[in-house]
Amino acid sequence: MIERLIHELGPWSWWILGLLLIGLEILAPGTFFLWFGIAAILVGTLALFVELSWQVALLLFLVIAIASLIASRLFFRGTGADEGDPGLNRRGSRYVGRTFVLDEPIVDGYGRIHIDDTIWRVKGPDCGGGSKVRVTNTDGAVLVVEPAEG
Repeated sequence: MIERLIHELGPWSWWILGLLLIGLEILAPGTFFLWFGIAAILVGTLALFVELSWQVALLLFLVIAIASLIASRLFFRGTGADEGDPGLNRRGSRYVGRTFVLDEPIVDGYGRIHIDDTIWRVKGPDCGGGSKVRVTNTDGAVLVVEPAEG
């Protein structure tokens, strides 16, 4: 039954498969099924103009799909597209090792510091306002600091 349906649909069966694979890419992103979907659409388009047996069409599909998958991996490998920003959800870790000036003194182990457009709560030894401190670590949303020399 399926073989008869594929034979009756002809090139359209490749287009349907291509659209299903591209739709699957939406459900399971990772640019893997995208290349198989594009390969199926290309084979379907070629089959509209050239009479292809199912064996040749399948072989052509596999060659195009694997070649485009390898080419995309080689192309995107050097762009850093898969890496992202490792500190995206840990903004405080970006400040570790940097030196800042306290806005408010650290009293009983806690104070405040203004960095860029954010006021951060800091934890460390008691220091007066205007003192230079270096960020050594983070504790959740609190920056751990120590007095900076100089």
